[in-house]
Amino acid sequence: MRVGQNPIKSVGEIEPPAAVTVVVISSIPFLSGYYVEGLDVLKLCLSSLHANTTGEYDLMVLDNGSCAEVRQYLLAEQGEKRIQFLVLSERNLGKPAAWNAAFAAAPGEFVAYSDSDVYFYPGWLTASLEVLKSIPKVGMVTAMPMLIPEKYSTATVKWAKQQPSVEVERGELLPWEDFWQHARSLGDTEQQARHFYAENPAVRITYKGKHYFAGAAHFQFTARKSALLDVLPIPAERPMGRVRLLDEAVNEAGYLRLCTESWHVRHLGNVLPQPSELAYSQQKIAPSAKKRGKTAGIWSWEPLRRLLQRIYGWSFDRLYRGR
Repeated sequence: MRVGQNPIKSVGEIEPPAAVTVVVISSIPFLSGYYVEGLDVLKLCLSSLHANTTGEYDLMVLDNGSCAEVRQYLLAEQGEKRIQFLVLSERNLGKPAAWNAAFAAAPGEFVAYSDSDVYFYPGWLTASLEVLKSIPKVGMVTAMPMLIPEKYSTATVKWAKQQPSVEVERGELLPWEDFWQHARSLGDTEQQARHFYAENPAVRITYKGKHYFAGAAHFQFTARKSALLDVLPIPAERPMGRVRLLDEAVNEAGYLRLCTESWHVRHLGNVLPQPSELAYSQQKIAPSAKKRGKTAGIWSWEPLRRLLQRIYGWSFDRLYRGR
């Protein structure tokens, strides 16, 4: 039985969604240890997004089993209309499963994805959309220069070689300072970073007078939703397991994967940066990274670090997964 008529039936029109859905996935299970600054980093991520994004967009946040403090912050942000779509998962679905859910649900023609530890500079979205709209069949665009193994971008290189007007170069075309700036945010040691840098020459493509690096990063990218739907679902096995499957699927589908030559975003990691570290914007060559003090004594010994990591994983499972 129904009493009266649903008043929504009298509404003549609705506001359509924005053409761009910015998707952020957060997962901060507790605010200690590795995650002690996690909420502050998330706040910096979203505040830089709102401050430095021009044009219309909707923000969708999928929270992957975070603690109560993070959920309360996100609910407050939605209450202030700074988050248009908010999904709160009771548990961590894993990153690939969260991708599958968020990308399928995003209403925009374009999806701009970001982990929750990314800082946005002015013009990042405009620069990303420009690449998508000016180069045919681009699947992913990361808004900063990256050094990506070429095996994840074979479709990009093949396309470039087939175009008479496109120039393809290989070598040390991405300055070490730029690469190290990002590698440090991933927790890599300088030794690990220099080995990767030496083993993976950059592939730079010149198209209509503009430079791009072949490859894209799954921590931040912009794509057409139609391209993402072509490769979904991404197999979901572990929380952070095999996230390269997205890169592989986009490449195997024949889509181009590109990075901008200039810095429009940067990866923060799990520690808040100093204001001076965020001062530069959209530089083609980043300033040399500020050197930190040397790791103290025995704590830099790799066998000990591996042992402590195992203990950390063991304790995390028992504290937070009940096993």
